[in-house]
Parts: sequence; structure tokens; C-alpha cells
Amino acid sequence: MLSGRNDKRILALFVDHRSQLVRYAAGIVGERGLAEDVVQDAYLRLERAERKRADDEALDEPLAYLFHVVRNLAIDVRRRLGRERGHAVPDTAVNAAEIAEDRPDPEAQAIARDQLRALQAALEELPRRSRVALEMHRFGGYRIVDIAAHLGVSVGTAHALVVDALDHCKSRLARDR
Repeated sequence: MLSGRNDKRILALFVDHRSQLVRYAAGIVGERGLAEDVVQDAYLRLERAERKRADDEALDEPLAYLFHVVRNLAIDVRRRLGRERGHAVPDTAVNAAEIAEDRPDPEAQAIARDQLRALQAALEELPRRSRVALEMHRFGGYRIVDIAAHLGVSVGTAHALVVDALDHCKSRLARDR
């Protein structure tokens, strides 16, 4: 069972960052209601993870853990929705030839996959602090001042981390073209 101190710390962390987590999840799943479900599930997983640890072994970075879990759960929800929508039977009979394909052609898909791989490789090359700053800013919608507080650095340093990480990713993508 969580100690009272850990329980309050985890709850306070969740309450303080809930709206940011919901925005982050909504950007992935596309619906606020689903995003709220994802964030709630992530919180429950964080609680379970903390319960499994001894009192003196709290998670090093519970907020990073929470964002990671939200991201994974949101991606799972998005995939599930894609599968479900792909198997849905339309209410009206429509000639299949009349329905425009809503995905890019195979060549565009291959190019997008290559760009995604290059971006992932570029992110992996970044120092941890720079990667976290960039992900929080671009994917989480955090302000630079919030990133600075999370990383324990000055606002100027947080800004520089984001800019340097963006520059690295841009140059890596340009180099891989």
C-alpha cells in the first residue's frame, strides 16, 4: 500500500498536470473524452507502480513515467479505434468504387515511414534532457517556463534545449533525404 506521503505526492502530481496530460492524450486520440479516460487509466497505473515499490524506492521521475504511460495508452486507443472503424459496416449501401480512399498512396506512406524513422533516430541521438524538453514542448504542449521547472534549469536553458533539439532533428531529417 502506498504510504500517506507517497499517496499525496502522486495525487498532487496528477492534479497539477492533469490538464496537460489530457491535452497530450487528446492530440493522439483526437477526442477529449477518450483522452480523459486514457489519463485516468495512466494515473491508476502510476498508483499500482508506486504500490509495488518499497517506501524508500519511489519512482525517480513520476511525471515522465506518467507522460510515457499516457502516450502508450493513447496510441493503443488510437490503434484500437482504427481497427474498429476499419471493420464498421456502413448504414447505407454504397458502391465501393464511389468511396474515395482516405489514406495516402503507397509511395507517400513509404516516404512518411522513412521520415518517421529518421525523426525517431534523431530523437534517440539527443541527450536525455534535450529530448525531454523537446517532447514536452512539441508533444505535450508545455510552456518553456514549465519545462524549465520540470528539468530544474533556467528558462533560457530550457529554451536553448528545445531550440537545439529542433535544430538537430531538422538537420538530421535534411541529411537523410
